[in-house]
Amino acid sequence: MRPDLQARLARQLQIHQRLFDPIHEPRNRLHWLKPLQQWQAQRLQRSFARFLHDPKRHAAANFFLTDVYGERDFSQRDADIAKVIPKMQRLLPIELLVTIADGIELAALSHALDLHMAAALQGIATVGAPLDTNDYSQAYRAVGHRRLRAHQIALISGVGQGLAAALATPGVGMLLRVSSLPARAAGLGELQSFLERGFAAFAALGDARAFLMDIQYSETRVMQQLFAGAGDPFA
Repeated sequence: MRPDLQARLARQLQIHQRLFDPIHEPRNRLHWLKPLQQWQAQRLQRSFARFLHDPKRHAAANFFLTDVYGERDFSQRDADIAKVIPKMQRLLPIELLVTIADGIELAALSHALDLHMAAALQGIATVGAPLDTNDYSQAYRAVGHRRLRAHQIALISGVGQGLAAALATPGVGMLLRVSSLPARAAGLGELQSFLERGFAAFAALGDARAFLMDIQYSETRVMQQLFAGAGDPFA
Protein backbone atom coordinates (compact mmCIF):
# COMPACT_ATOMS: atom_id res chain seq x y z
CA MET A 1 0.00 0.00 0.00
CA ARG A 2 1.25 3.48 -0.78
CA PRO A 3 2.39 5.22 2.42
CA ASP A 4 0.13 8.21 1.70
CA LEU A 5 -2.92 5.98 1.26
CA GLN A 6 -2.16 3.98 4.40
CA ALA A 7 -1.76 7.24 6.33
CA ARG A 8 -5.05 8.53 4.90
CA LEU A 9 -6.90 5.37 5.91
CA ALA A 10 -5.49 5.48 9.43
CA ARG A 11 -6.27 9.19 9.79
CA GLN A 12 -9.83 8.87 8.49
CA LEU A 13 -10.51 5.92 10.79
CA GLN A 14 -9.30 7.92 13.77
CA ILE A 15 -11.47 10.91 12.81
CA HIS A 16 -14.45 8.63 12.22
CA GLN A 17 -14.11 6.91 15.60
CA ARG A 18 -13.82 10.22 17.48
CA LEU A 19 -16.81 11.75 15.69
CA PHE A 20 -19.07 8.85 16.66
CA ASP A 21 -17.81 8.62 20.25
CA PRO A 22 -20.25 10.47 22.56
CA ILE A 23 -17.47 11.03 25.09
CA HIS A 24 -15.26 12.89 22.60
CA GLU A 25 -18.25 14.37 20.73
CA PRO A 26 -21.18 15.16 23.08
CA ARG A 27 -23.36 16.36 20.18
CA ASN A 28 -24.04 12.66 19.51
CA ARG A 29 -26.52 12.92 22.39
CA LEU A 30 -28.49 15.81 20.88
CA HIS A 31 -32.23 15.24 20.57
CA TRP A 32 -32.39 16.15 16.90
CA LEU A 33 -29.58 13.90 15.60
CA LYS A 34 -31.59 10.70 15.04
CA PRO A 35 -34.73 12.44 13.70
CA LEU A 36 -32.48 14.42 11.33
CA GLN A 37 -30.76 11.29 10.02
CA GLN A 38 -34.09 9.50 9.57
CA TRP A 39 -35.52 12.52 7.75
CA GLN A 40 -32.51 12.67 5.44
CA ALA A 41 -32.75 8.95 4.69
CA GLN A 42 -36.40 9.39 3.69
CA ARG A 43 -35.50 12.41 1.55
CA LEU A 44 -32.83 10.40 -0.26
CA GLN A 45 -35.32 7.60 -0.90
CA ARG A 46 -37.58 10.13 -2.60
CA SER A 47 -34.74 11.76 -4.53
CA PHE A 48 -33.44 8.36 -5.69
CA ALA A 49 -36.91 7.07 -6.64
CA ARG A 50 -36.27 7.32 -10.38
CA PHE A 51 -33.04 5.32 -9.99
CA LEU A 52 -34.70 2.73 -7.75
CA HIS A 53 -37.44 2.19 -10.34
CA ASP A 54 -34.91 1.62 -13.12
CA PRO A 55 -34.12 -2.14 -13.28
CA LYS A 56 -30.50 -1.52 -14.33
CA ARG A 57 -29.85 1.17 -11.73
CA HIS A 58 -31.87 -0.22 -8.82
CA ALA A 59 -29.06 -2.26 -7.22
CA ALA A 60 -26.51 0.55 -7.48
CA ALA A 61 -28.99 3.13 -6.14
CA ASN A 62 -29.92 0.87 -3.24
CA PHE A 63 -26.23 0.30 -2.47
CA PHE A 64 -25.71 4.06 -2.23
CA LEU A 65 -28.69 4.43 0.10
CA THR A 66 -27.74 1.56 2.42
CA ASP A 67 -23.94 1.34 2.24
CA VAL A 68 -22.59 4.71 1.14
CA TYR A 69 -24.83 7.65 1.97
CA GLY A 70 -27.62 6.35 4.21
CA GLU A 71 -28.21 6.31 7.97
CA ARG A 72 -26.56 2.91 8.40
CA ASP A 73 -24.06 2.45 11.23
CA PHE A 74 -20.69 1.92 9.53
CA SER A 75 -18.71 1.43 12.74
CA GLN A 76 -18.25 -2.36 12.38
CA ARG A 77 -17.14 -2.05 8.77
CA ASP A 78 -14.60 0.57 9.75
CA ALA A 79 -13.44 -1.49 12.74
CA ASP A 80 -12.84 -4.33 10.26
CA ILE A 81 -10.71 -2.01 8.14
CA ALA A 82 -8.68 -0.94 11.17
CA LYS A 83 -7.80 -4.60 11.80
CA VAL A 84 -6.35 -5.20 8.35
CA ILE A 85 -4.75 -1.89 7.29
CA PRO A 86 -1.21 -3.39 7.26
CA LYS A 87 -2.31 -6.38 5.14
CA MET A 88 -4.60 -4.59 2.71
CA GLN A 89 -1.96 -4.01 0.05
CA ARG A 90 -1.67 -7.78 -0.42
CA LEU A 91 -5.41 -8.36 -0.53
CA LEU A 92 -6.99 -5.59 -2.57
CA PRO A 93 -6.19 -3.59 -5.72
CA ILE A 94 -5.41 0.10 -5.34
CA GLU A 95 -8.81 1.11 -6.79
CA LEU A 96 -10.64 -0.63 -3.96
CA LEU A 97 -8.31 0.76 -1.32
CA VAL A 98 -8.97 4.31 -2.53
CA THR A 99 -12.69 3.53 -2.60
CA ILE A 100 -12.58 2.31 1.01
CA ALA A 101 -10.73 5.47 2.04
CA ASP A 102 -13.32 7.60 0.22
CA GLY A 103 -16.14 5.67 1.93
CA ILE A 104 -14.70 6.24 5.39
CA GLU A 105 -14.10 9.93 4.70
CA LEU A 106 -17.65 10.28 3.39
CA ALA A 107 -19.14 8.62 6.49
CA ALA A 108 -17.07 10.85 8.78
CA LEU A 109 -17.85 14.06 6.88
CA SER A 110 -21.56 13.25 6.66
CA HIS A 111 -21.72 12.62 10.40
CA ALA A 112 -19.78 15.79 11.19
CA LEU A 113 -22.24 17.82 9.13
CA ASP A 114 -25.15 16.02 10.82
CA LEU A 115 -23.76 17.00 14.23
CA HIS A 116 -23.64 20.65 13.13
CA MET A 117 -27.19 20.36 11.76
CA ALA A 118 -28.52 18.75 14.96
CA ALA A 119 -27.01 21.58 17.00
CA ALA A 120 -28.53 24.20 14.68
CA LEU A 121 -31.95 22.54 14.91
CA GLN A 122 -31.88 22.92 18.69
CA GLY A 123 -32.52 26.63 18.20
CA ILE A 124 -34.83 26.34 15.17
CA ALA A 125 -37.14 23.32 15.40
CA THR A 126 -39.81 22.68 18.03
CA VAL A 127 -39.10 19.67 20.22
CA GLY A 128 -41.96 17.18 19.88
CA ALA A 129 -42.94 18.44 16.43
CA PRO A 130 -41.86 16.53 13.32
CA LEU A 131 -38.93 17.91 11.36
CA ASP A 132 -40.05 19.65 8.17
CA THR A 133 -38.44 21.05 5.04
CA ASN A 134 -38.51 24.63 6.32
CA ASP A 135 -36.68 23.79 9.56
CA TYR A 136 -34.21 21.60 7.69
CA SER A 137 -33.49 24.33 5.14
CA GLN A 138 -32.96 26.96 7.83
CA ALA A 139 -30.53 24.71 9.70
CA TYR A 140 -28.72 23.83 6.47
CA ARG A 141 -28.08 27.49 5.68
CA ALA A 142 -27.16 28.27 9.29
CA VAL A 143 -24.49 25.56 9.23
CA GLY A 144 -23.18 26.63 5.83
CA HIS A 145 -19.92 24.89 4.79
CA ARG A 146 -20.70 25.01 1.10
CA ARG A 147 -17.21 23.75 0.22
CA LEU A 148 -17.59 20.72 2.49
CA ARG A 149 -21.07 20.00 1.11
CA ALA A 150 -19.62 20.01 -2.41
CA HIS A 151 -16.81 17.73 -1.25
CA GLN A 152 -19.38 15.38 0.28
CA ILE A 153 -21.09 15.06 -3.10
CA ALA A 154 -17.73 14.53 -4.82
CA LEU A 155 -16.94 11.70 -2.40
CA ILE A 156 -20.26 10.00 -3.19
CA SER A 157 -19.25 10.00 -6.84
CA GLY A 158 -15.70 8.95 -5.95
CA VAL A 159 -16.89 5.80 -4.17
CA GLY A 160 -18.88 4.84 -7.25
CA GLN A 161 -16.00 5.59 -9.60
CA GLY A 162 -13.68 3.45 -7.50
CA LEU A 163 -16.05 0.49 -7.57
CA ALA A 164 -16.49 0.87 -11.32
CA ALA A 165 -12.71 1.00 -11.81
CA ALA A 166 -12.20 -2.07 -9.61
CA LEU A 167 -14.85 -3.90 -11.60
CA ALA A 168 -12.76 -3.37 -14.73
CA THR A 169 -9.61 -4.74 -13.04
CA PRO A 170 -8.98 -8.38 -14.03
CA GLY A 171 -9.24 -10.85 -11.18
CA VAL A 172 -11.04 -8.65 -8.66
CA GLY A 173 -14.29 -10.61 -8.87
CA MET A 174 -12.43 -13.87 -8.34
CA LEU A 175 -10.47 -12.32 -5.45
CA LEU A 176 -13.68 -11.34 -3.66
CA ARG A 177 -15.18 -14.80 -4.15
CA VAL A 178 -12.05 -16.56 -2.89
CA SER A 179 -11.67 -14.26 0.12
CA SER A 180 -15.31 -14.47 1.22
CA LEU A 181 -15.11 -17.36 3.69
CA PRO A 182 -11.63 -16.52 5.07
CA ALA A 183 -12.66 -12.88 5.59
CA ARG A 184 -15.77 -13.84 7.53
CA ALA A 185 -13.86 -16.43 9.53
CA ALA A 186 -11.37 -13.71 10.45
CA GLY A 187 -14.15 -11.44 11.73
CA LEU A 188 -14.13 -9.17 8.67
CA GLY A 189 -17.64 -9.95 7.52
CA GLU A 190 -18.89 -6.35 7.37
CA LEU A 191 -16.02 -5.19 5.17
CA GLN A 192 -16.36 -8.25 2.92
CA SER A 193 -20.12 -7.75 2.59
CA PHE A 194 -19.68 -4.06 1.75
CA LEU A 195 -17.28 -4.90 -1.08
CA GLU A 196 -19.39 -7.78 -2.38
CA ARG A 197 -22.58 -5.71 -2.42
CA GLY A 198 -20.83 -2.83 -4.16
CA PHE A 199 -19.24 -5.10 -6.72
CA ALA A 200 -22.54 -6.85 -7.50
CA ALA A 201 -24.45 -3.56 -7.72
CA PHE A 202 -22.03 -2.01 -10.19
CA ALA A 203 -21.72 -5.21 -12.22
CA ALA A 204 -25.47 -4.98 -12.91
CA LEU A 205 -25.33 -1.26 -13.67
CA GLY A 206 -23.66 -1.09 -17.06
CA ASP A 207 -22.99 2.61 -17.66
CA ALA A 208 -21.60 3.67 -14.28
CA ARG A 209 -20.38 7.03 -15.54
CA ALA A 210 -23.84 8.25 -16.59
CA PHE A 211 -25.37 7.04 -13.33
CA LEU A 212 -22.76 8.81 -11.20
CA MET A 213 -23.09 12.01 -13.23
CA ASP A 214 -26.86 11.92 -12.66
CA ILE A 215 -26.40 11.57 -8.90
CA GLN A 216 -23.78 14.31 -8.75
CA TYR A 217 -25.96 16.68 -10.79
CA SER A 218 -29.07 15.90 -8.72
CA GLU A 219 -27.40 16.32 -5.33
CA THR A 220 -25.53 19.45 -6.43
CA ARG A 221 -28.83 20.95 -7.55
CA VAL A 222 -30.38 20.16 -4.16
CA MET A 223 -27.42 21.81 -2.42
CA GLN A 224 -27.73 24.94 -4.56
CA GLN A 225 -31.48 25.15 -3.96
CA LEU A 226 -31.02 24.81 -0.20
CA PHE A 227 -28.40 27.54 -0.02
CA ALA A 228 -30.57 29.76 -2.23
CA GLY A 229 -33.54 29.36 0.13
CA ALA A 230 -35.82 27.82 -2.50
CA GLY A 231 -39.35 27.05 -1.33
CA ASP A 232 -39.12 23.42 -2.48
CA PRO A 233 -35.38 22.65 -2.68
CA PHE A 234 -35.95 18.95 -3.36
CA ALA A 235 -38.26 19.40 -6.33
